[in-house]
Amino acid sequence: MDKLIFHDMTLYWLDGGVVSFDGGAIFGVVPKPLWYKKYPANEKNQITHATEPILIQYQGKNYLIDTGIGKGKLTEKQKRNFGVKEESHIDENLNTLGLTKSDIDGVLMTHMHFDHASGLTHEEDGVFVSSYPKAVIYMTETEWDEVRHPNIRSKSSYWKKNWEAIQGQVETFKKEREIIPGITMYHTGGHSKGHAVVKLDQNGETLMHMADIMASTAHQNPLWVMAYDDYPMDSVYAKEKWMKHAYKNHYTFIFYHDAYYRMVQWDENGKDIVDFMRRSKKSSG
Repeated sequence: MDKLIFHDMTLYWLDGGVVSFDGGAIFGVVPKPLWYKKYPANEKNQITHATEPILIQYQGKNYLIDTGIGKGKLTEKQKRNFGVKEESHIDENLNTLGLTKSDIDGVLMTHMHFDHASGLTHEEDGVFVSSYPKAVIYMTETEWDEVRHPNIRSKSSYWKKNWEAIQGQVETFKKEREIIPGITMYHTGGHSKGHAVVKLDQNGETLMHMADIMASTAHQNPLWVMAYDDYPMDSVYAKEKWMKHAYKNHYTFIFYHDAYYRMVQWDENGKDIVDFMRRSKKSSG
């Protein structure tokens, strides 16, 4: 597990699974000769897409950002279509830290697409149950409404088996929610109607998790958005707003999907990388 100390917070990246999505879907209208320079693809035009939750240990509590693809949740057809390279090993990761899933106090769901939410539940005796039974599960009110009443486009990513068993644990918010002083979620929309980002503040410094409106370092340009985005112009506007503020205030960015970097900080012009932390697990392209 990769580990980052951020003042009083300790962050671990857990093994939530690895998929291989089509590069054109991940980079939308951006021509391949441009994105391929930043993020290589295999012979099938697939790019490695980590789905690796971030565990935050802070003030005696354990918080998780998203939950990976789970284990045993996908059919063989889905594994093939999504290019699954490995499923979740979060139980083993937590055991290494002397924890179980019952020790997780809060799960911060940036959105409920299957590659973020499948780890929320698992099957026991033919019934899906909560994987984090003692956690409060946070998401935007908009996302919670959408996941239970998906439209014709979003229903392929919002699976009942990922949310039905956790209904009693969900707490929603409209625009922003301070989970605990130092950890705040903000509604952005864009990638999904209820998409949110997570901001970590310590001693005047900030770690920013842009989730899927900036899924990787290669998506730094505000105009580089996924074909998967339900509301792409909302992604553009939200990313442009947050990035300008982040550069000016020297924010550092952390990632869930990036196959090469855990953390990156750009200079105040957004041109040069001034600090970074690589993902120790090597990508196979």
